[in-house]
Amino acid sequence: MDIKPIKTEADYRTALRTIESLMMAERDSPEGDQLDILVTLVETYERRHFPLDLPDPVEAIRFQMEQKGLAPKDLEPMIGRSNRVYEILNRKRPLTLKMIWRLHRDLGIPAESLIRPPGDVFSA
Repeated sequence: MDIKPIKTEADYRTALRTIESLMMAERDSPEGDQLDILVTLVETYERRHFPLDLPDPVEAIRFQMEQKGLAPKDLEPMIGRSNRVYEILNRKRPLTLKMIWRLHRDLGIPAESLIRPPGDVFSA
């Protein structure tokens, strides 16, 4: 087993090809161990070179609404009256901590997305 760090795009592509060839390896075998190590190295390389940015709070809410077929009225138990829901969705008002808890609990939106600053929208 000749495994080395993934430092370049070429190393990355080679590792992906090797992983593909090892996908059917038995657990606790030399090939299975090699697969585990390579997957860990690839994940580390991808985290460093292809970071995923979380959506801002309003994008996260709108995405969940679309996925679950929700209307703004459906957000009232989590956010408040309809005018408050529209203020949030139109970026006129920031989420409160209580709203964040409820949206996370009831819609499964990652808290990291809900607490992310929405850019310069609320800075004045």
